[in-house]
Amino acid sequence: MGKAAKDQAKGHISGWFFGLLGVGALVFAVLHFGDLKSFGAMLRRAQPLWLAAAGGLQVITYTSVSLGWKLVLDKAGSPLPLSRLVPVALSKLFADAMIPAVGIGGNLLLVDRLVKLGVPRGAAVAALLVSMIGYYAAFALFALAMLLLLWLHGKATPLLAGVVTTFLLVALAIPSLALWLRRRGSHPLSPFLEHIPVVRGLLHVVGEAPANLLADKALILGVAACNAAVFLVDAATLQACMFALGHPIAFSTSFIAMLGASILAALAPVPMGLGSFEAGSTAMLSLLGVPVPAALAGTLLLRGFTLWLPLLPGLVLMRGSFKHRHGARHIPKP
Repeated sequence: MGKAAKDQAKGHISGWFFGLLGVGALVFAVLHFGDLKSFGAMLRRAQPLWLAAAGGLQVITYTSVSLGWKLVLDKAGSPLPLSRLVPVALSKLFADAMIPAVGIGGNLLLVDRLVKLGVPRGAAVAALLVSMIGYYAAFALFALAMLLLLWLHGKATPLLAGVVTTFLLVALAIPSLALWLRRRGSHPLSPFLEHIPVVRGLLHVVGEAPANLLADKALILGVAACNAAVFLVDAATLQACMFALGHPIAFSTSFIAMLGASILAALAPVPMGLGSFEAGSTAMLSLLGVPVPAALAGTLLLRGFTLWLPLLPGLVLMRGSFKHRHGARHIPKP
C-alpha cells in the first residue's frame, strides 16, 4: 500500500474514531446530567405505530432520490424503472458511509452501477451531476428557510447565521466545481488541485456528461424537488420519532433540528457526520424547548432509521454487485 493510500486509510479510521467518540461524549453528558431513568423509559415506551410510520417515511426518501435519477435518465433517452434504481440508492448510502470523501465514493458507485444496468456512461454521469446540483440547491434553500424559522422563533443568533453562511458557500462551491471541471474537459490541472480528493474524484467522470442535460433548467428544478422531498420526509421522520417517545413536537421544530444537524454534519470532517449530527439535532431541539434526554432519544431513533438500518441492505447489495462483477470476469470467452 502506497503512502497516499495509507494516509487516506488512517484519516478514515481517525474520522470514525472521533465521530464515535463524539457520540459517546454526547450520550455520556446527557445520561450524566439528565434523568437516566426517564431516558431509558422513553426508549422502552416507544409506540410501535409511530415507529412503523417512521420506517415507512424512510422508504419514501429512497424512492425520491431514485426518482430524481430517473428524471435525468428519461431525458437522456435511457429510462430505467424505479424498482431497479432504489437498490442503487441503498448501495450508494453504504458507499458514502464507507468512503465518505464528500460523497465521492457513492457518486462513483452510482455511475458504475448505472452503466452496469445498461445506461450509457454519459447519461450516468449526467444523472450524478444533475442530482448533485439539485441536492445542494434544495439544501441551500432549506438552510435559508431554517434560519428564517429560527428568526421567527426568536432563536437566530450571529453564530447560527455564520454557520449557515459557511454552509451556503460550500453548497455553492461543490456543484460549481463539478461544472467547472466539466467545462475544462481534459485540460490538466495544477498538482495542488489534483491532490484534493473531491477534485480528483470528480475529474474522472464529469467530462462525459452531455451539456444539454446540465443546462436543462426544468430538469434541474424537477431533480431539486425530488431532493427537497427527502429533507421534508426526514424532518417528518424525526417528528414521528418524537411522537413515538411521547414528546410530540411541531413539524417546524423537527425541520429546524434536522436541517441544523445536517448542516453541521456537512461541515464536520467525520464520516456520516457521526457525533456532529447527533449533537446538532439534540442542541437544536433543546434550543426550541424539548428536554435534552427526549431530544437525544429522538435523534438516536432518527439516526437508526436514516443511517444504521439501511446500512445492512446496502452492504448486501454491494456484496452482490462485487460478486456479480467477479463472476463476470471469469466467464470464459467463446
